[in-house]
Amino acid sequence: TQSRSSAASDVYKRQQRRRSPLVGYLLRRIGTSLLLLVGVTIVTFALTNLVPGDPVSAALGEGASQNPETREAFIKAQGLDQPLFVQYFIYMGNLFRGDLGTSLVTGRPVTSDLATAVPATIEIAIGAIILSLAVSVVLGTLAAYRRGLVTDQVIRIVTLIGLSVPTFWLALVSFYVFFLELRIAPGSGRISPSITPPPRITGLYTVDYLLNGDGVGFADAIAHLALPVMVLSLVTIGLLTRFIRTSVLEVLGSDYVRAARAKGLPAMRVILDYVLRGASLPILTIVGVAFGSLLSGTVLVESVFAWPGLGTYAYNSAANLDLPGIMGVGLVVGFIYLLINFVVDLLYGVLDPRVRIA
Repeated sequence: TQSRSSAASDVYKRQQRRRSPLVGYLLRRIGTSLLLLVGVTIVTFALTNLVPGDPVSAALGEGASQNPETREAFIKAQGLDQPLFVQYFIYMGNLFRGDLGTSLVTGRPVTSDLATAVPATIEIAIGAIILSLAVSVVLGTLAAYRRGLVTDQVIRIVTLIGLSVPTFWLALVSFYVFFLELRIAPGSGRISPSITPPPRITGLYTVDYLLNGDGVGFADAIAHLALPVMVLSLVTIGLLTRFIRTSVLEVLGSDYVRAARAKGLPAMRVILDYVLRGASLPILTIVGVAFGSLLSGTVLVESVFAWPGLGTYAYNSAANLDLPGIMGVGLVVGFIYLLINFVVDLLYGVLDPRVRIA
């Protein structure tokens, strides 16, 4: 009995030792992310207050801002008469309560505006990154296997074109060709005017329509997603394909890939189990960066397709000197990048034990 108890204790201790590096790695990443998030709030607050212009005039209008009493009352109500560091602590206190202020453009809480805008951008960004990754893995792997041949040269030219074409130009051309000329794509917006928006569950129209069993609404939402997703994907495919090609080329020259080939394993198994698995870490990094760029850099595409997302909201806030809106967008974009980096770091530790041990 004692020997069994001792053996069970040894097994438990070994399991704890195996878990502890991953737990420690996770705690370190959480702590680092929280510190960076505080840094994001400081940078966002400081840069927003350095924006040239008069926020009082932007909020009250030229007429009301000329009235000294009205101007003074607004300044005191917003705490603009306090030193910057006091304003920052007031801002952080409101932030902990989930209060990002009231938008000077819409007159609604910034959190409500962002709760509508962020899911709209996430919807096209997820579609674009899934399509881009699926196409890029195939093209990048094929180009690496056909290095120096005609297939490789054609893929490199196509990806170079994708990287060189301006996004706004591609969006305008796509809208003109597929909507105005060919009439095979719906107009702007997330859904057609005749379609009722779904009851809000996630904010993603495609998901909410599915959860409510509305096939007509789902089909209409997918149709409206097609053009924005295609435009964003064509640009992202160029970046991902070139990077995946380089990563796969590095792995193809490794000893374990040559050994797998020498064993006579099927080519597809070598690609999936050895090549792509070995190249997964650098690919994961570039996918995280690309996804963050899609979430924060869709201003022009959203403007062309009248997509009510984060990019459109950021543009309207900046154009109207809406400081609460600008700070809200800056905070959300910073949080998105931190969250993506945290997830990528966590996946690094899961995929490669050497990372979490280090």
